[in-house]
Parts: sequence; structure tokens; C-alpha cells
Amino acid sequence: MPSQRAARNVTAGRRPGFNSAREFAVASSPAQLRRRFRAHAEAQLYDESCVPREGIAIYTLSDPRDIRDARYVGQTSGPRRRFLQHLNQAQLWLPDELPWWVKQPKLRPLYTWVRELYRDECRLPVMVVTAWAATVAEARATERTCIFEYLARRQALLNVETEILRGRIPLL
Repeated sequence: MPSQRAARNVTAGRRPGFNSAREFAVASSPAQLRRRFRAHAEAQLYDESCVPREGIAIYTLSDPRDIRDARYVGQTSGPRRRFLQHLNQAQLWLPDELPWWVKQPKLRPLYTWVRELYRDECRLPVMVVTAWAATVAEARATERTCIFEYLARRQALLNVETEILRGRIPLL
């Protein structure tokens, strides 16, 4: 049974045997991080759609300190799998530097943000499913609508489409 001190450390973002979350992050191996990602994906994936889970999910990624402040909007038929892909793609076990391993430079801001979030007390993003769509066309339309809504609220989305769609937001 873990000690009360160890339990306090875990809930405070620290790991037993480490003085800070940053020390834990640096000491973490890819295997340790992947185990943490799997546990995180189970605990921090929420479905707020209030509809049956069928078809394609429209989701957001957010800072856990303010999950209503979405930083990314996406779509997937497998939310948990996609969440794990996002976490793994950030390759948090590599030293802090420009994410050169991201094949498309336009995707780097998302993974830079995940790395910055992790650097701040080992935080990881939260995934919230906001809607489900029956078809790919419906999913794409719903995703674009969500992006428009967040941009209209002046949220700093990291989606590739953000720059393209920013000019198309109707003025009120």
C-alpha cells in the first residue's frame, strides 16, 4: 500500500523519488511515458455529446486547467486511439527542441504546445468529444463549424485550417 506521502506526491503532480515534476519528465523512458499515456487516455477522455457513440467523433484538446479553452479541434472514429496518437506524436521523451520528427511542419504548433504543457508540471491535454457524426461529410462540416465557433470566440486554435478559416468568420 503506498504511503500517504507518495499519494500526496502523485496528486500534486510529483512522482515518488523525484524532487520535481520536471525531474520525473526528464527521467521518464518512452515505455514509462506510454504507460502514463494509456492511463491518462482512460481518465481524461470525456464524452459531452449526450448522444450514442456511433460514427465519427468530433473532439477538442485542451489544457487540463481550463478544458473549455480548446486548443485543437479534430475528428476520429476511435477517440482513445487518436488521443494516444496525439500524446505519442509529441515524443515527450526527447530533449526540448523544435519537434523535427513531425513530418508536416504545419502540424508542429500542436505538438510544441503538448510539449510545453508537459514541461509545466507534467501536464497532458484533455480530450473532450463534443459531437458524433454519421458520415465523413457530416463530420467534416461539424468540425469546421466547431472551428468557426472557437475562432469567433477568439480562442487560439492550433489547427492547420485556422489561418485559412480565420478570414471567413462572418462579422457580427
